[in-house]
Amino acid sequence: MVASVPEKNKPHNGIQSLVDLVARDMEAVNRLILSKAGSNVDLIPEIAKHLIDSGGKRLRPMLTLALADMFGYQGSGHVTLSASVEFMHTATLLHDDVVDESDMRRGKLAARKLWGNQASVLVGDYLLGQAFKMMVDVGSLEALRVLAEASAVIAEGEVMQLGAAKNLATSEASYMKVIEAKTAALFAAAAEVGPIIAGQSAETCAAARRYGMELGLAFQLVDDALDYGGSSADLGKQVGDDFREGKITLPVVVAVERGSDEDRAFWRRCLETDGIRDGDLEHAIGLLRRHGAIEETIARARHYGASAIEALAALPAGRHRDALHEAVEFCISRVN
Repeated sequence: MVASVPEKNKPHNGIQSLVDLVARDMEAVNRLILSKAGSNVDLIPEIAKHLIDSGGKRLRPMLTLALADMFGYQGSGHVTLSASVEFMHTATLLHDDVVDESDMRRGKLAARKLWGNQASVLVGDYLLGQAFKMMVDVGSLEALRVLAEASAVIAEGEVMQLGAAKNLATSEASYMKVIEAKTAALFAAAAEVGPIIAGQSAETCAAARRYGMELGLAFQLVDDALDYGGSSADLGKQVGDDFREGKITLPVVVAVERGSDEDRAFWRRCLETDGIRDGDLEHAIGLLRRHGAIEETIARARHYGASAIEALAALPAGRHRDALHEAVEFCISRVN
């Protein structure tokens, strides 16, 4: 039987248990991040720290820390790998904002708006380089393989998303492949490398990986729903950015499939021909609500959240597993 995740309006405890569990190690991760973001080239730390210091929950590195600590790992490798994971994520955000021509990130102007596209891309490349140097320092060939593979898969996901942009023929299956690569792959790798460096079995590492993958899918689907049904505070960017950027996300896929010819003509004008006019975002949100597209997206997110909780059953019971369970609940509760 698949475990359940909270329905709308149920109380949740956020990720405080996870935060408390890894607090000491996370302080070390943050120090390492600031240290490795440094450079003799002044523009590099300036841009990197703009994004690093702007917040973010650091959920991915916390997964690495918690899953290493769950198995009694002794050493500092989990701190180094957690910093690597966060650098990979930060580099992806810098690159994403250039590709998507985004103006806002985490409630602040995107780096590309302040320093330009070229600098943003190059600093993202620098952070990726630093991430791989840290992975090598840990000395685990298997952890290096997992994170290197994730880096390649993320890049593939970005290219797939670029191909799907402004294409209303994008299917649900195609879209799920995009977010599995673009978002969930790093969650999966972050979760898997913890038990890897703790010397756990292939079966245990696979369970941790599945947990991260399912959590990542749920996380992205919630973001998709929030882009049309949330607030800027929830997103750290402007509501409707996906719409303005011509992204075909699951709510749009569902609405197009369920809509009339007139509805599809509207989506085609807005997303395929850059014909967005005043009031179109409000009309788009109305169509999504009329056809239950946002609710359907949230339901899919709950499904993947339940699968993540199911994967945890293969891991040792205790406060670590409880905290990882709460992380799933937090992810889904963002749409409440």
